[in-house]
Amino acid sequence: MQRFTAKKSVHNISVSLWRRCISSSSQATAAASVKDSDEFQARLPAFDYTPPPYTGPSADDVLNKRKEFLSPSIGCLYRKPLNIVDGKMQYLFDESGRRYLDAFAGIAVVNCGHCHPDVVEPVINQIKRLQHPTVLYLNHAIADFSEALASKLPGDLKVVFFTNSGTEANELALMMAKLYTGCQDIVSIRNGYHGNAAATMGATAQSLWKFNVVQTGVHHAINPDPYRGAFGSDGVKYAKDLQDLIQYGTTGHIAGFICEAIQGVGGIVELAPGYLSAAYDIVKKAGGLFIADEVQSGFARTGNFWGFEAHNVVPDIVTMAKGIGNGFPLGAVVTTPEIAGVLTRRCYFNTFGGNSVATTAGLAVLNVIEKEKLKENASMVGSYLKDKLTQLKEKQEIIGDVRGRGLMLGVELVSDRKLKTPATAETLHIMDNLKELGVLVGKGGYFGNVFRITPPLCFTKDDADYLVEAMDYAMSKM
Repeated sequence: MQRFTAKKSVHNISVSLWRRCISSSSQATAAASVKDSDEFQARLPAFDYTPPPYTGPSADDVLNKRKEFLSPSIGCLYRKPLNIVDGKMQYLFDESGRRYLDAFAGIAVVNCGHCHPDVVEPVINQIKRLQHPTVLYLNHAIADFSEALASKLPGDLKVVFFTNSGTEANELALMMAKLYTGCQDIVSIRNGYHGNAAATMGATAQSLWKFNVVQTGVHHAINPDPYRGAFGSDGVKYAKDLQDLIQYGTTGHIAGFICEAIQGVGGIVELAPGYLSAAYDIVKKAGGLFIADEVQSGFARTGNFWGFEAHNVVPDIVTMAKGIGNGFPLGAVVTTPEIAGVLTRRCYFNTFGGNSVATTAGLAVLNVIEKEKLKENASMVGSYLKDKLTQLKEKQEIIGDVRGRGLMLGVELVSDRKLKTPATAETLHIMDNLKELGVLVGKGGYFGNVFRITPPLCFTKDDADYLVEAMDYAMSKM
């Protein structure tokens, strides 16, 4: 089978290579022929929705405006960027009306499905009456959602602070941990991603996402990665490294430990079995707070409501965003009354945090997840899809690893299974081919060689079958 090789060594990955990972390079070969892709796409699962005709600017017009007026740091997926103009549940539509199976969900955001009527309708009703009263006045939307959100968390986790994003939520959580403990040292895990502001950039542990600005007080433990990690699936050995890091790299007392239950940006990496529960005990003995970053894994995506539930731990602070609002800019930090009290020492305020429209959307999301049993569907369809992808791995040698939980799955591509050589260029090519076949997936991992499969939680087994068939077809064309 013919393969593409990246020009740069994986050991010398650079920002330019990362840019290739978010914007397909001109070196990629042409995607599957139009005829083949049209014939294949005709097998998409039936869906009873036709978008209205689109009369807006063309893809070229939009792209030209982006180039002129938006930051050059903002790239596009695919060799030929898509102009997405319509969405319904697990499908997206481009300017020509062509339908795509969305297996990315706006980066694990649209958990309920695009334009879900039970989310859209209450939002419209709210925005007609009151758009932004400020939390300095009373309004039922923020109170109702806070109560409902707190009911989804264990123990004494019942005090909510609303933000606008995951970065803001993690920034606030890290500050609260420092204030509560009186310590300044934060520990996170290598390969993790927690945001792009001051403290969160420090906690993020991938050079691709870290600018050359001062980042202090953060220590990065060895990543408990069962596929690429130094200790394989031995969670206890990774936990021993965490203990050593605290003993030798800090005063022995830390402010907190922040961790994703499944690393999202890092390539859908599940933590080695037994690691998180052992890490919890080590962190507590060092006086630190345990911060669960549920920005991507929360809101039923993993088949549990929260990713940490699979590890038998109860965090001190939980951060969330993305799936919380089904696309509305909304984030939150939930903690105990005792820890929450540290913010009363000074003034803490967020102008848009708890906006009435956004919190109305948040409550609607919880209702849809419950009503449509999306947690159960994520578990059932996710297990089915993971099994199908594992079977595909036996057929397609380029697949090095299949991992994840629920509908948060990763497929890592390698050009050599024994050496685990990242197949970065191949990933770009296959991703373009998948788009031509009507399937949209995400991409992540340090080397840009992992397909991130995080569809809306209304995904069906028929959708899963089509996704795997398209992936098999695209890989066979290499």
